[in-house]
Amino acid sequence: MAETTKYVPLNVSGNLNSDIKSFFSFLKTRKRITFAYAFTLAFVSFTLFLAFSPSSNASSPWFNNSFTTKTSTSDSYKSHISSIFSFFFHNNTSSSSSAPSSSSSPFSNTSRSSNNTSQSSNSTTKTFKAITFGNKTQNPQNPFKDSVPTTNQTSNQNLSSLLKDEIHMMESLRKCDFFDGEWVKDESYPLYEPGSCNLVDEQFNCIHNGRPDKDYQKYKWKPKGCSLPRLDGKRMLDLLRGKRLVFVGDSINRNMWESLICILRNSVKDKSKVFEANGRVHFRGEASYSFIFKDYNFSIEFFVLPFLVQEWEVLVKNGTKKETLRLDLVGRSSDQYKDADIIIFNTGHWWTHDKTSKGKDYYQEGSHIYNELNVLEAFRKAITTWSRWVDANINTSKSMVFFRGYSSSHFSGGQWNSGGQCDSEIVPIQNKKYLREYPPKMRVLEKVLKNMKNHVTYLNVTTMTDFRKDGHPSVYRKQNLSPEERKSPLMYQDCSHWCLPGVPDTWNEILYVELLLKNYQNQHQQKKP
Repeated sequence: MAETTKYVPLNVSGNLNSDIKSFFSFLKTRKRITFAYAFTLAFVSFTLFLAFSPSSNASSPWFNNSFTTKTSTSDSYKSHISSIFSFFFHNNTSSSSSAPSSSSSPFSNTSRSSNNTSQSSNSTTKTFKAITFGNKTQNPQNPFKDSVPTTNQTSNQNLSSLLKDEIHMMESLRKCDFFDGEWVKDESYPLYEPGSCNLVDEQFNCIHNGRPDKDYQKYKWKPKGCSLPRLDGKRMLDLLRGKRLVFVGDSINRNMWESLICILRNSVKDKSKVFEANGRVHFRGEASYSFIFKDYNFSIEFFVLPFLVQEWEVLVKNGTKKETLRLDLVGRSSDQYKDADIIIFNTGHWWTHDKTSKGKDYYQEGSHIYNELNVLEAFRKAITTWSRWVDANINTSKSMVFFRGYSSSHFSGGQWNSGGQCDSEIVPIQNKKYLREYPPKMRVLEKVLKNMKNHVTYLNVTTMTDFRKDGHPSVYRKQNLSPEERKSPLMYQDCSHWCLPGVPDTWNEILYVELLLKNYQNQHQQKKP
């Protein structure tokens, strides 16, 4: 008996023609089935190819019409494609899309990928990443990469988070009273190492002059309503790029000026590109000084003007000269700095000296010399003269104007010229009840500032400095004492100025915050339509 075929047995006992016809009929049926399978497989493969390896021309009309969310393709079709993906990749994937957003403002959220894939950061399970086809940063060679954000997505998200944090910080600082707070220990301070800045005047260089304790450098000022950001020297230099910052006032402003130079210089790589314009290395005795930060086209200057009004001389009957203080004239150097971008004024300490405090035959207006004038009234006249000059000469749409208030002294057992001391003070005052009376001169100043046409930012450091009886040079004001000083070293103390690093660094941190707020305000205004 003939062997039967594997698929269709032949009927050897029947008609041969009938068997042949049946066989060819079977072949036709199998061909149609094979074609159907082949077509289905080709369709699925083509669909997967388009999904994971789109055309490099992602903007082609055909591509967009076929696969973007705005396509005319039905939802059921897209659901079917998702089912196919799920069949091949047995993982749970949820995705959502939203329109990308962008803004030119540096304080707005930057544009980021519109695709979000839910995942657990601790899971090692690989998940299928839903692809936004218009995203040119995708990797077509590896469409099955783990579902983690791309580098660009991560940086954008991190940047967005940082910007949100900064906006939150700026809004908090805008509402904050910087001068109502307390000093807290912070081991991350000072802002620059003692001895790292050779520009510090000997009078302020306490460690160099032998001061043994160092805790006075380890305090940060903490306002009640906010937290001051640490001064970032590089960022402050960027804010000051191309600008001119000027200090005008007495030696306490020189204290602050030197502090800021050291902070900013510490943030510059090439220190040789920070120098005094006239090559000076000592900063006492001249009428003005200017430090240049060459890489930033920025200068930070100091004009010596202890009263803000002019010291004067008049001839008396016997031909000798008499010193007076012209309460009606601002300092002679005023025209040199009226166009500066930032100006920080101060006065106060020289008004406690004998001539000013007694006020006898010293104060002058016009040709009139007062036989006697109360120091508070004289101070009010001088500050009013200064305020009128600011209103008339400074364009506050271009320039920022600050007035730093009185910096507290801590002489005990006498004044600066009568044996006052503070050498035993090594910790700040902790209880407010031990603070001194708020200076009446500062109340006079505040009243004048309120009546000004131009806005002046008041740096009211009086109370915050009153806590810091530990921060003065005291006996560590110089390294080499004179023979007379060696006989009675405790009789010659400085309880007015401040060691550097030290308290003036905090004043500059507040100045830094004011500049950040100004920059934020400018950006906010530009953002408005």
